[in-house]
Amino acid sequence: MTEEIEKLKRARNAVVLAHNYTRGEVQDVADYTGDSLELARLATQVEADVIVFCGVYFMAETAAILNPAKTVLIPDPTAGCPMADMITGGQLRELKSRHPGAVAVCYVNSTAEVKAECDICVTSGNAERVMATIPRDREIIFVPDRHLGSHVSSLEGREYVLWPGYCPTHARLTAATVEAARAAHPGAPLMVHPECPREIRDMADERLSTGGMCRFARESKADTILVGTEVGILHRLRRENPGKTFIPVSDSLVCPNMKKTTLENLAESLREMKTRVVVQEDIAVRARRAIEAMLAVG
Repeated sequence: MTEEIEKLKRARNAVVLAHNYTRGEVQDVADYTGDSLELARLATQVEADVIVFCGVYFMAETAAILNPAKTVLIPDPTAGCPMADMITGGQLRELKSRHPGAVAVCYVNSTAEVKAECDICVTSGNAERVMATIPRDREIIFVPDRHLGSHVSSLEGREYVLWPGYCPTHARLTAATVEAARAAHPGAPLMVHPECPREIRDMADERLSTGGMCRFARESKADTILVGTEVGILHRLRRENPGKTFIPVSDSLVCPNMKKTTLENLAESLREMKTRVVVQEDIAVRARRAIEAMLAVG
């Protein structure tokens, strides 16, 4: 299967991008693996004619928005994001009407329709840096993740208008589970994703995007590290740091949508050139402005 995928990539002049949460075997055949920010940047830099996005739909949608001249495929179009689906463009417009003059900010984990209603996007990896560019006298609407929003809000020391969305996977992490992991591995640093609830973030040593977790793992002198995010990242952490031990805080942190991409449907996607991700032009133009505003921050 791997050999077939490699042949199909060459035949289609295709590049495969995979998120850190996808299956290990999918990460292994990908040309690039990363978090949302890394993959958004890579999507603008690749020279291939075809981009196959292994992740969830909003990620492929973002790649299509940034590359209107390329063919963007997703192996399983049903790989959605429950958090992204927690707000619609109409709901955001109504919220903006109640806060005239506010800067509308969306987490990249949102639909193209929502991005089109926003002034700028952020990822968990660059949110603090991007938010610092917004004048402090401006009111801020932050959607859809209330946990990432409250995390950055506390770092900045100013209040945001938060939409009550959340990641169901990270919401499963409990204080009792964290305490048990700490007790079983005393002294091991704990890194969690900022999509986790505040109680969990406050218990952690590091609050990082998946890209940040990979950097921390490389640079830390710790032999054992506790990981509080979707378990798919363990594959990359272990591959890149063979001398270290990575312990998932909970084996229940599995995103079923991130696991929908398999070697079989990846090969089928390349073989049959399906499923193409197309964003309505008027939405794509407005969403592109919000994404490019984020990328311009650096």
